[in-house]
Amino acid sequence: MQIKLVPGNSAGTVVAYYLRSQGSSWDEIDFEFLGNLSGDPYVLHTNIYTQGQGNREQQFYLWFDPTIDFHTYSVLWNPSQVVVYVDGTPIREFKNLEGAGVLYPKSQPIRVYSSIWNADDWATRGGLVKTNWTLAPFTASFRNFSAKKACIWLNGASSCSSSNGTSAPWLTQNLDDAGQMQMKAVRGKYMIYDYCRDTKRFPQGLPLECSLTTKS
Repeated sequence: MQIKLVPGNSAGTVVAYYLRSQGSSWDEIDFEFLGNLSGDPYVLHTNIYTQGQGNREQQFYLWFDPTIDFHTYSVLWNPSQVVVYVDGTPIREFKNLEGAGVLYPKSQPIRVYSSIWNADDWATRGGLVKTNWTLAPFTASFRNFSAKKACIWLNGASSCSSSNGTSAPWLTQNLDDAGQMQMKAVRGKYMIYDYCRDTKRFPQGLPLECSLTTKS
């Protein structure tokens, strides 16, 4: 999806673009853009839910002004990993580590959603900066959504598992060495929060995937 975010003072607002399944034990992959005061950087808040379990937040400063022009926000979701991209650059990876006991989103069909909403209790500087409603309406723009040869859920089955299944390179795609280097560079420079480093939040121990050799 290509998105252009709310210009000017957008403090308190959240622009969301996310993939989510139905029900109480849902899977979800989130892009949430936390509004700011004019001149401050936008924060990209990402999260991944599996069977209703989230708490996998990672946050990044964007390295450009996302209000001036459209930028592309993408997800690679296949049986082996979820990879989140900004303008084709990978910023986070969540591997399928089911063999080690980590839940992975793989068995529920998902839909794509987008919204803009008021979250001034937490979105901007932890809720210190409130929404200035005199500046409303707050407008974000979306265009050029694409789902390349996506698996279609129909009559209780996925087209990718049928005898006439979809053949698409993304089903077996992995981050190569160049992609891993790109992701490491972005995370080192622009990541501002990682749940896998928040020992105060998880006093009984970090989530299982954080302790494995292959990090999410």
